[in-house]
Amino acid sequence: MSLFRKIFGSSISASDEEKEQGNSSFLPDKINMPIDEQFIYNFKKNGGKFLYCENLEDVKEQFENILQENDWYESNVLCFEPKLFTLLQENKLSYEKGVENKFLLSNCESLIAEEGSILFCSKQIKQHKPNELPINIVIVAKTSQIVAIKSDGLTAIKKKYDRDIPTNITAIKYFEKAKEEDFTQYGSAAKNLYLLLLEDL
Repeated sequence: MSLFRKIFGSSISASDEEKEQGNSSFLPDKINMPIDEQFIYNFKKNGGKFLYCENLEDVKEQFENILQENDWYESNVLCFEPKLFTLLQENKLSYEKGVENKFLLSNCESLIAEEGSILFCSKQIKQHKPNELPINIVIVAKTSQIVAIKSDGLTAIKKKYDRDIPTNITAIKYFEKAKEEDFTQYGSAAKNLYLLLLEDL
């Protein structure tokens, strides 16, 4: 029931209310959906590839599966985060600067449930704009990084970095090229994006 009806009372019949809420019982009820499910639903709808990981061993195994699926072994990778270098070294991947890269391996700041997007800042991608990043991206993130809306993600950045607020805060939302002309994607570079989501709650 809408907020207006709660305040002003309802003169609408129950059958009309059911029609208003939608005719299909198979469509997800996004309003009552937990934010983790909402994120996954919107992320996959945007074309992202989602891989759930219970522990770090799962992360390593799924990362190896991605390398195998795309034949990315012995490639050069764009990676700015020393915490992820071990994952590259274990798989004999180099991360030299100034060389063409097969993919970006990165963490992120937040996962935005409302739009299924991934929020980055200069800590992960330096000063690169999304269209300057490789078309293939592998993100390692944690379930605790899922937030409801973009402003929650920006608040989390402010709280995390306090007086040293990073620059180049940007979100990537589209993970496949639009099948038809879509003005909402104008100026956005679609990415082939894998998300390794580690359970930490």
